[in-house]
This record gives sequence, structure tokens and C-alpha cells, in this order.
Amino acid sequence: MDLHYLTVILLGIVEGLTEFLPVSSTGHLILASELLGYDASTWAMFNVIIQLGAILAVVVLYWRTFWAVGMGLLRREPTSWRFLRNLLVAFIPAAMIGLALHDYIEALLGAPKVVAWALIVGGVAILGIERMVKENRFHGIADIPFVRVVGIGFIQCLAMIPGVSRSGATIMGALMLGVERRTAAEFSFFLAIPTMLGATALELLKNGDKLTSATVGWDSIALGFIVSFIVALLVIKWFVGLVSRHGFTPFAWYRIIAGITALAWLSLR
Repeated sequence: MDLHYLTVILLGIVEGLTEFLPVSSTGHLILASELLGYDASTWAMFNVIIQLGAILAVVVLYWRTFWAVGMGLLRREPTSWRFLRNLLVAFIPAAMIGLALHDYIEALLGAPKVVAWALIVGGVAILGIERMVKENRFHGIADIPFVRVVGIGFIQCLAMIPGVSRSGATIMGALMLGVERRTAAEFSFFLAIPTMLGATALELLKNGDKLTSATVGWDSIALGFIVSFIVALLVIKWFVGLVSRHGFTPFAWYRIIAGITALAWLSLR
């Protein structure tokens, strides 16, 4: 197989595996660029757009939830309106801060050591939060109070540091604010939809001309999109089942080990 398309497939697999796990998909894609030796800046837009493949997996797996909310909105049911309100309110901080700090965030995307340290610190934080959180009062997305949703939205913004993990920040923020584990995980899935759509739209506006390049052409993006979609379909249900039984501790230890390994490897290069 052509080396270029092998890279596309590997990146699609990495994205699908890590987008919804609290391990940072962006961080893993940055480390993959160092390991595989390709120019990360050339593939930056590819990495953003294939995230939509993973997002589509959420829509497919939870279509009944979205259908029920949509029908509820038409019938003006309070629960459906609170569900929509909570998603939009949690999204707003990321949209505002992302626009304001876009250039700074892009600069961090070329810093693999930042990713390694963020993996370690994030892993330690997850271990601490898992030990600290005992009470879970909110068992549905529509049940989360407005003020706590705002808090989750701002905590999600920590994921603008590569390696922190958007899903990880959202889930841990929700846990600290009293949301039950499964609901916290599903809230992070649903919140990814407007967040990733916004990030992709911004990337297209700023760098849309690069789509014509041979390196990140539409054929590469389409293949990466399909691979990330299929892998994410398999990962999401497994992840929800795992955290319902065992919590997030396994991912914390993975982050710590992966971060230490990455730091050691980067220091020897």
C-alpha cells in the first residue's frame, strides 16, 4: 500500500480510537506525526476534519435520543428544551475562547512535549478526581442545572491545550459538579458535535485553500473520515460500558504511562 494512504488510515484509526476517550485525540495525532515523521502542519486541517467522522458515529449511535429531543422541541416539552439549552450553553465558552486564542492554540499544536506533559498531568488529575468525587446527583443531561453547565463549558476550554483531552476535561468537570459517570460521558459525546463542527468551520475558513494540495486532498480526507467513523462506532459503546463498571482510572494510568514514554522518546531524539 502507498505510504501516504497507510498514514491516512493510521491517523483515522487513532482519531476514531481516541476522540471520545479521555486521552486526547489531538495529542495522539501530534505524537503520531512525530513518530511517523510527517509534517504535522501540512496535515493540520486533515486532522481537524476527520474528527467529523467520529462525530457522525455519535449521531448514528444516539439517533433515537436526537429524534426524541427533536420531537420534544416541536411539542415544547421542558426536558427537551433543557437538553438543547445545556448543550448550547456548554458550547459557548469554547466558541468564544477558541476564536480569541486561535493563533496561540495553533502554535501549541506543534509542541509534542506539551502533549506529553499534559497527558501526565491529566492522568494524575483523573486519579485525584475519581478518589474525591463520591456524590452524583444528576442522572440526565436535561437535569444538570444551568450554573453547573456553564462551569462544564469553561472546564472544557482546558482542552485547547493539546494533550488535555476535550472529552476528558468535559467528563471530569461534569463529575466534579455532581454529574453521574455515564451521563458525564454521554454529555461529552453530544457536546463534541457543536464543538467539532465549529472547529472544522473555523479551520475551513482560515485554511480552505490547502484542500487543493496533494498531501491533504479530498481523497485523503474522505478515507480518514470513513476510518475514524467506523472505529469510533466500535469504541463508543465499549467506553460507556467500561466507565459504568470501572470508572475512568484505567485511562488515567494509560495517560501517565503514555506521557512518560513520550517524554523519554522525545528526549532521546
